[in-house]
Amino acid sequence: MTTILTPDSTGPVSAGIAGTGGAAVDSDRAEAELASRLRMAVTRLHRRLRQQAAGGLTPSQASALVGVERLGSPTLGALAARESVQPPTMTKIVAALEDLGYVTRVVDPSDRRVARVTITPAGAETLRTVRSLKTAFLADRVQRLAPGDRAALGKLTDLLERLVDMDDA
Repeated sequence: MTTILTPDSTGPVSAGIAGTGGAAVDSDRAEAELASRLRMAVTRLHRRLRQQAAGGLTPSQASALVGVERLGSPTLGALAARESVQPPTMTKIVAALEDLGYVTRVVDPSDRRVARVTITPAGAETLRTVRSLKTAFLADRVQRLAPGDRAALGKLTDLLERLVDMDDA
C-alpha cells in the first residue's frame, strides 16, 4: 500500500498498488491530491493578493465595488444577489461605500421606488489603483522566476483559464 498525505487531510490515505486493481484508485487519489494542492495554492495566492491592496476597503466592500463596476448600475437587490448576501447587509456595505465617496445611489428613472448604485470616478480610480498594486505584486514575483518557469507559468495560466471557463462553453 502507498500512503498519501494531502495538504488538508486529517490522516494518511491508503492507496492500492498498480497491477492489483488499485491503479484506478491511485489515479483518482493522485487527481484528488492535485485538486487539493491547486485549491490550497489558489486560496493562498488570493489571500496574498487581497493583502496587497485593499484600498482601505473590507473584502466585502471591495467585492461589492467590483460588482457595481461590472453590473453597471445594479439595484441593491441585484448586487446583494451577485454577492450572495442579504439585502440589509448590502445596504450597509453600499452605505459605507457611499461614505467613502466610491458609489452613489440614484433613483431609477423608470421606477422611482428602485434605487440603483453607480460607481463614482473616485471608486473607479480606487479599483484601478488596487488592481495595479496587485498586478505589480504578481509581476515582481513572476520576474524572479527563471525563464523556463515563466514559460511554464504562461502555459499554466492558459490551463487555469480553461479550467475556470469549462462550464461557460
